[in-house]
Amino acid sequence: MWDCPDFLRLPERAAKPRSTGVTHVLDKGAPTAVVEGLLSSAADFIDVVKIGWGIGYLDRALKQRVAAYQREDIQVCLGGTLLEIAVAQDKLSELARWATAEGIDALEVSNGLGWLPAGRKCELVAELATDFIVLAEAGAKDAAAPVAGAAWAREMHADLAAGATWVVAEGRESGTVGLYEPDGSIRTALVEDLVGSVPVDRVIFEAPCKAQQAWFIRRFGPDVNLGNIAVDDVLALETLRLGLRADTAVR
Repeated sequence: MWDCPDFLRLPERAAKPRSTGVTHVLDKGAPTAVVEGLLSSAADFIDVVKIGWGIGYLDRALKQRVAAYQREDIQVCLGGTLLEIAVAQDKLSELARWATAEGIDALEVSNGLGWLPAGRKCELVAELATDFIVLAEAGAKDAAAPVAGAAWAREMHADLAAGATWVVAEGRESGTVGLYEPDGSIRTALVEDLVGSVPVDRVIFEAPCKAQQAWFIRRFGPDVNLGNIAVDDVLALETLRLGLRADTAVR
């Protein structure tokens, strides 16, 4: 890790590889120069990068993108929607072979489209966990879908038992569904239901907005796992974790 200044009293942050305090970044097809700039300034603070949606399927530089992240000990994950589409078209084995050939080491397993029958998501987690790091997401992408903490917690427990490394609480890139009300405010009762049942260090909370990130850090401390962080926000998030910003500053 880069030897940063040490004259301020700041919270302890583990060096990579981390199992808590994970920062999960959403790469929406950032140009190569942007990726290189991100890694030169902030690689120490990134643990997982998700190549969002189906971008990896179209990216002619995917292999180079994956290799650049992995040189910095960053796990690279495909988005769950791409996997859901592959499963719906009976192309899971083809997706897995392609991902392996491209150097992908993690897959997100979700049912955000609502296409999977009961129990199928857990089966996918168990099947894929033999070859990949699995991040299993709970929650739907439809803002009108019912949100029930007990149901999310049961799903997360089942996914962890099936072999998921982390479970992801849905918030989307917008921060307006799942964990959040349409105005972006946090469904605190849902969060408390989850952490009352599921180990918080195994949950990645999608938190794309600064106010949401600050809330989770104030509630759970600097080592909370946060996801769907924009490429441009990695260093800013670390200042929130370390209390170097008014939102989380302490004496």
